[in-house]
Amino acid sequence: MKFIRMFSRFRTEETGAVTVDWVVLTAAICALVGIAMAGLRGNMTSIGQRVQDHLSSATITTTF
Repeated sequence: MKFIRMFSRFRTEETGAVTVDWVVLTAAICALVGIAMAGLRGNMTSIGQRVQDHLSSATITTTF
């Protein structure tokens, strides 16, 4: 009987519920960011190469 009372008290306790919600939400956001980064990996390399090519060929002109 003591275990049943302890279990029912544990089940109705809500002090850590908000923490669990935030942990699950944060984990979901991290997973989505990881999936997005995996999907963009190849494109980011080609974009980075194009930016590097453009910046290396750019010149700065001054008026003084």
